[in-house]
Amino acid sequence: MPPRPMPFLSAALAALLLAAGCAATGAPATAADGARAGVQAIDPPSSPEWTHDMARFAAEDAADPPPAHPVVFTGSSSVRLWTTLAEDFPGRPVLNRGFGGSHVRDAVHYADEVAIRYRPSRILLYAGDNDTMDGRGPQQVLADFQAFVARVHQDLPGTPIAFIAIKPSPSRIHLLEVQRASNALVRDWAARTPDVDYIDVFTPMLGADGRPRPELFVGDALHMNADGYALWRDIIAPYLR
Repeated sequence: MPPRPMPFLSAALAALLLAAGCAATGAPATAADGARAGVQAIDPPSSPEWTHDMARFAAEDAADPPPAHPVVFTGSSSVRLWTTLAEDFPGRPVLNRGFGGSHVRDAVHYADEVAIRYRPSRILLYAGDNDTMDGRGPQQVLADFQAFVARVHQDLPGTPIAFIAIKPSPSRIHLLEVQRASNALVRDWAARTPDVDYIDVFTPMLGADGRPRPELFVGDALHMNADGYALWRDIIAPYLR
C-alpha cells in the first residue's frame, strides 16, 4: 500500500501552517501566502516503509485493544525502543506508537494512525533527531511540529501535546548546535502556545564538559540504555501527573 497522501488543508490548519512559516522566517503574512497555504501540503513522508508500521499498529490493536484515552508516545526509535514504558509509568494508560527512523513530518502524515484514532488524553512526540541528521534545519523542525499540533487539534482541540527535546548523542555530536537551535525554537513556541509543552531532556543528557554523556547510551552511541531511559522517565513523570 503506498503512503497515504495528505489531503488539502482545512482553513484552520492552513492558517496555523502559515503562522508556522512566518514564525520560522520572520516574514509577515500576506493574502497570497494564505491562498498558497490552503493548497500546499507538507513534504511527503520520509520513507514508504512506514506503511508497514501502520499495519503493525492496526494488527496490535485488533489483537489487544488499547486502553481508552491513553497517553500516546510516538515518534522515532527512541520511543519505539522504550520497551519499559508501561513499567516506567505505572498506573498510567500509556501506549507506544513509535516507528523508528521517522521524521516529525511522518507523525503529521500518520497522525490518525499513531494518535488521533485513540482519542488520547495527551500525546508526547519524540522526533527531530533523524530530521537534523538528514539535513532538515531548525526552522523546518519547528514548522513540522507546528503542523503536527495543527493536525491533532483539528480533530481533538485542547489535547495536550508535548515535544520531547531532540537528544544529544555521541554519534551525532557534530549536530549538537543544530539540535540545540531546533530545541530552542520549539521551546519558545511551546511557551506561548496553549496545550503545547516542551520537555527538556537535552540539557540533562549533557555532561559538565557540554558533551553527550556516553554512559546513557548503548554501543552504537545513538540509542539509549536503561540509564538513559531512567533519566527520561524521571524528567517526563511530573508532566504526566
